[in-house]
Amino acid sequence: MKLIQIYECFCDETRLRILNLLSKTPLCVSHFQHVLQLSQVKISKHLSYMKERDMVEATRFENWMLYSLSKKNCHELENNLKCLQDCSHEYPIFNEDLKRLESVLEEISKIKEKVYQNK
Repeated sequence: MKLIQIYECFCDETRLRILNLLSKTPLCVSHFQHVLQLSQVKISKHLSYMKERDMVEATRFENWMLYSLSKKNCHELENNLKCLQDCSHEYPIFNEDLKRLESVLEEISKIKEKVYQNK
């Protein structure tokens, strides 16, 4: 991964918000929709853009496509993501995203419990 690819992805607020969320947990597009309060089309376009630049990976899980940060070992990406996490605390929109993420994670946890109870 080239440094320019990282900065191309970092130059958009929506992509920064997505990366900040992915630094916490893998998510599917519907989760992003709920947390970011944006359309499916917009989120999918940003995820595709980042996937083309090896910033994110997609993995199929049952009917869902889960997105996560790239597992490729890249020190430049790791360092820039740390910087993003440090800086994000100062911006209300990132904090609001994390609060909404908590509710999504609670919902996911409840669904998992129901699935395991029915087995």
